Amino acid sequence: MTTAEIKTEPARLNFAKVAPKAFRAVIGLDAAAREGLDPALVELVQIRSSQLNHCAYCLHMHTGDARKAGESEERLHMTGVWREARHFFTAKEQAALALTESVTLIADGGVPDAVYAEAAAHFDERELAQLLALVFTINTWNRIALATGKVAGTDER
Repeated sequence: MTTAEIKTEPARLNFAKVAPKAFRAVIGLDAAAREGLDPALVELVQIRSSQLNHCAYCLHMHTGDARKAGESEERLHMTGVWREARHFFTAKEQAALALTESVTLIADGGVPDAVYAEAAAHFDERELAQLLALVFTINTWNRIALATGKVAGTDER
């Protein structure tokens, strides 16, 4: 197939340019959500949510950020199967990943009490609120990237 034969999708809007106030609000929420959380945990949560949402753009971005922050390739590869590879993650990270999955897939049954209680056992109230805000934020970013057709590998920050 030649380049001329490849169908290209119509360009989608540039959300940051067309809705700058809304975009800045999400940036503000993102910055506020990260406060007080371990940067490695932040990336693991963003990676797991992006995997679940099938957001290649955000997954590429956050695995790259995690590598730059010193995250191991082993843990990055195991994030999608963390339950089968628990020994790669601390109990606190496991609780955060379970909460991330429940909130990201909230339509599949909400956030079970046991998942919430496990997270609450590892995070104080403020940290738990920050973690929830982080999950809300990455889910918003995933939806922005997917709805506007962002392409993995083209980090446009």
